[in-house]
Amino acid sequence: MAKVLMCKANISEGRRKEVLEGVANAVRAVAGVTLADWSGDPDHNRAVYTLLGSPEAVLEGAKALTESALENIDMSTHEGEHPRMGAVDVVPFIPLREMESDEAVGVAREYGAWLGARGVPVFYYEYAATRPERESLPKIRKGQYEALPEKLQDPAWEPDEGPAEFNPRSGATVTGARFPLVAFNVNLKTDDLEIAQTIARAVRHINGGYRFVRGMGFALEDKGMVQVSMNLVNYEKTPIHRVLETIRSEASRYGVQIAGTELIGSVPLGALEEVVRFYLQTHDFAIDQIVETALLD
Repeated sequence: MAKVLMCKANISEGRRKEVLEGVANAVRAVAGVTLADWSGDPDHNRAVYTLLGSPEAVLEGAKALTESALENIDMSTHEGEHPRMGAVDVVPFIPLREMESDEAVGVAREYGAWLGARGVPVFYYEYAATRPERESLPKIRKGQYEALPEKLQDPAWEPDEGPAEFNPRSGATVTGARFPLVAFNVNLKTDDLEIAQTIARAVRHINGGYRFVRGMGFALEDKGMVQVSMNLVNYEKTPIHRVLETIRSEASRYGVQIAGTELIGSVPLGALEEVVRFYLQTHDFAIDQIVETALLD
């Protein structure tokens, strides 16, 4: 079998359709890359692009995406609900088939060196981290874009690639290799932001919740609702249904119902296996039972 690498690039733009389409077209123009999915969110002012292909092709696709985004996004005027540091904010590479984590780290570092040479400060995280305190994305991104001028003057935060100088237009980029996380949002039938923030604190690891959940509460002003926005960084150890049912229980304390959920970007089949087992009560269900899975072998 041929090697398959995935890249889930996050850019700080979710409102200007022409920019989002331009980035997508830049990826599509690269031979050997499949743009499996992309979506933009105007409240978060952020978009996620999922690239699939050989390691070499995905690297070139990530470069094309980055060039288009840097050309069209000015961080000095950016506003949005989602935490962010740069125009091209986070670019993780995820090994899918016939690839080891070390190979994905190699691709991430090749991408980081390329981007750093273009004058953008780059930090490596997760499997590619150069020191323990940089493994966590939230720790690297603490203070967000606005903290970068002071942060880059601190020797402890010298970038792994690129200049230790503030780039007002592009900000900074985080890249690395990681396990395939699930970006999962739960919308609540209330406009009370405090409720969403309280529930986010209840489920996220940093406040004593689930070990593999990162989350924040956001206002969805155009919908008149609030959202618990999460990354499930290891769906095998903290499955989707467990987090959803915990949020449902916490929301009921306030007399609030769930309005709906969102899966952002592509999702591994394995992440849905436990969802089917739990909600259909088919406890012996296996992914091999899905017809299309057999066609992929």
